[in-house]
Amino acid sequence: MIEDNIINKEANERTVLVGLVTLRQSEAKVKEYLDELDFLARTAGAEPEKRFIQKLEYPNPRTYVGKGKLEEIHAYIEENEIGLVIFDDDLSPKQVANIERELKVKILDRTSLILDIFAKRAQTATARTQVELAQYQYLLPRLTRMWTHLERQRGGIGMRGPGETQIETDRRIILDKISRLKEELRHIDRQKSIQRKNRGKLTRIALVGYTNVGKSTLMNLLSKSEVFAENKLFATLDTTVRKVIIDNLPFLLTDTVGFIRKLPTHLVDSFKSTLDEVREADILVHVVDISHPGFEEQIEVVNKTLQEVCGSAAKPVIMVFNKIDAFSYTPKAPDDLTPSTRENISLDEFRQTWMARMENNCVFISAKKRINIDALKDLLYQKAKEIHSERFPYNDFLFQKYDEDYDSEPTEH
Repeated sequence: MIEDNIINKEANERTVLVGLVTLRQSEAKVKEYLDELDFLARTAGAEPEKRFIQKLEYPNPRTYVGKGKLEEIHAYIEENEIGLVIFDDDLSPKQVANIERELKVKILDRTSLILDIFAKRAQTATARTQVELAQYQYLLPRLTRMWTHLERQRGGIGMRGPGETQIETDRRIILDKISRLKEELRHIDRQKSIQRKNRGKLTRIALVGYTNVGKSTLMNLLSKSEVFAENKLFATLDTTVRKVIIDNLPFLLTDTVGFIRKLPTHLVDSFKSTLDEVREADILVHVVDISHPGFEEQIEVVNKTLQEVCGSAAKPVIMVFNKIDAFSYTPKAPDDLTPSTRENISLDEFRQTWMARMENNCVFISAKKRINIDALKDLLYQKAKEIHSERFPYNDFLFQKYDEDYDSEPTEH
């Protein structure tokens, strides 16, 4: 793996965040995105000090923001000894080079920040290989700006200067490494494919969702295991599979990497072997943090990513709205005629919206406080039983007999 991570891990690095309000992004959305970028930065070990937002029709192709805003940022970082500036969107190599020349500090975009977090979080050989491949794929088109200090040594017309020669050498080295890492991941894919076949025909259920919605906490609760979980983005990168038994029914439960807005395409490609667990799952459990103000957009992000991963293959989906213990609600005054917002709609009112149309495929829980977990287990049992009965119809009479006993004498899960 690339040794020098982008953010200094020895001490929290003071940074500023930059976002744009454009024709495609409202000011409210940009503020929400910067909240997430702030969380990403803190997860990586940075210390955001200030945010800069500018309104433009579209990003400046040379410096992302306008000249005046860039001068404002420059003045602030000089006065406050800021060593890092993070932009909420992906920057082209040309933009990074121009901005670095003007600000004279380290510049990151959203993708490079996510890659830095992934590099920090990768624990197993599989995750490290996946992250390293994504890092080199991100680095390849950005080699030119890394050798600008040699450009002035180039020769005249028809001459190849040492800067260009070094770039070509590095390009070949990186292409060779990308080829080697892809071959390693193909080998990992074959191994994981064999592992999946060896699991037999047990029903497979995969936990999916936005990052930091509580998937790992729920995994620990259902499987009685100790998957690493904390209140940070991308707490776990490795897929974890556990055998779970609810009543008399065994099934395999998988915890997968969390999704996020603007997830780089090459990251999705690099984590193919991890996302294969999602493709081959019989049931998807979509975990949602209902306490998050933008949870409906997070649902859209996950659904879009699942469409890219699984294609047109439709899978049964159970929506699990987690963190109901953290749901905030301030009722409106009786004479308040302003439109209702997320902050003054109760959880019961939310349940009567589009969620009510999901009928028996929707449940509200708190994994942390263990609220309504039995209802979730009952739902998982019924859905897994349907899949199991299709594969092993001769066992139906066993389920029927057990269900009669279960109805007469409730048993603890």
